[in-house]
Amino acid sequence: MKQISLILILLCFSFGFSQDTPISFSLQEAIDYALENNRQAKNAGRDIDAAEQQKRETTAIGLPQINANIDYQNFLKQQVSLLPASAFDPIGGIRQLEDYYDLDALQTQDLPSAPEGFIPVTFGTKQTINANVTLSQLIFDGSYLVGLQSAKVFLDISKNAKTKTDLEVRKVVINAYGNVLLAQESVSILESNITVLEKNLYETQKIYENGLAEEENVEQLQITLSGVKSNLNNTNRLKTLAVQMLNITLGVDIYNTTQLTDDLETLTAEQISIELLSADESIENTIDYVIAENDKTSKELLVKLEKSKALPSLNGFLTGGYNGNSDSFTFAQSNQQWFGSALVGVNLTIPIFSSGKRSAATQRAKINLEKAETDLIETEQIIRLQMATAKSDYQFAVEDYDNKKNNLSLAERIEKKNQTKFFEGISSSFELRQAQTQLYSAQQELLQAMLDVVNSKAELETVLNSPINN
Repeated sequence: MKQISLILILLCFSFGFSQDTPISFSLQEAIDYALENNRQAKNAGRDIDAAEQQKRETTAIGLPQINANIDYQNFLKQQVSLLPASAFDPIGGIRQLEDYYDLDALQTQDLPSAPEGFIPVTFGTKQTINANVTLSQLIFDGSYLVGLQSAKVFLDISKNAKTKTDLEVRKVVINAYGNVLLAQESVSILESNITVLEKNLYETQKIYENGLAEEENVEQLQITLSGVKSNLNNTNRLKTLAVQMLNITLGVDIYNTTQLTDDLETLTAEQISIELLSADESIENTIDYVIAENDKTSKELLVKLEKSKALPSLNGFLTGGYNGNSDSFTFAQSNQQWFGSALVGVNLTIPIFSSGKRSAATQRAKINLEKAETDLIETEQIIRLQMATAKSDYQFAVEDYDNKKNNLSLAERIEKKNQTKFFEGISSSFELRQAQTQLYSAQQELLQAMLDVVNSKAELETVLNSPINN
């Protein structure tokens, strides 16, 4: 019995951890969470880290470099060299040659016959090892100086791209959050409408059964109820998709249970800020303008880079090493002879003539710089238009929200009057259905107007480059 209880406890424990953990967010909490966990925001942060490493890599080019090299050679068949015998007298030639060249070391035995007048010999040993270490130092290179500046600009570009990504993530989170609230509010309203319609249909059915109403009245209500139920089923599906989209935006599993603590009406009221319409329109502070300036600066550096290629470059080096020689592999033995060498020097490279290559590259870089300058002007004009459009859209959204609230109040009164008239037998079921359809449309229009206020403010804040946490 104890074993069975233990198994049940373990199963429950395992099941509890296998389920997703529900998480709840207010809008600001969702934004903060997404800035840390959204996959695009994460990659933008990684781009900054990569730019930092790129800057370190570029800086290291001008610092001392140490490289070691080990070269092992084994001649399976040594190369034969021919020495002219005519330089020696016929009698003493070989002896003089032996004295001068140490023919015992030249391994003349077992060599193929040589053409008349030549002596075949092989030089050196069959196996050699050379090991050396080289210290090199860049003394001057114009390209390196420009590269250091470019690395800094590249880092700035990555940071600005992160800022741009964060602004876009905030906007997308607000849109996704609002869509979930819209779906939730729509479901709630539709369920409430269905409750009212079912009550009306039940009462009308009883009146019809008592012979006090026409069958058409019942059918009209059945049509309306069927349409509202269909809308409810579709809205529930859209709600599921909206939550999944929000999960992707937040950077959590798509099927995670995510709950929202804000409601659409309260959130809309918080997003109404008329002062935002008179916000400072400083173009230079917007992220798109800063990015365009970064592009212009990078193009200026490319011009400097091409010009720097016409300057001399100077490098210094120090090399030291040992080499060993043997006819067999004896390099690991203690009696193996090693011969050391060392070398110090500088290398000066002076560009003289490139057949117009450097000039063409410089002109191409200048053309790209002119394009970047033109793009900067175009970006400024586009940002001004975006600001004006975003302010206009936001102002309209606020005004439309007030209008839709008034329309809903009117639609509710009209529907209530028609419902009273219908049950008193004064108006027809067709008139009641028209009033109900008008009410349902006003309800959805108000919800959409609320969402438009939230989304248009998010768009305006993005264009104005407003702080992320506000």
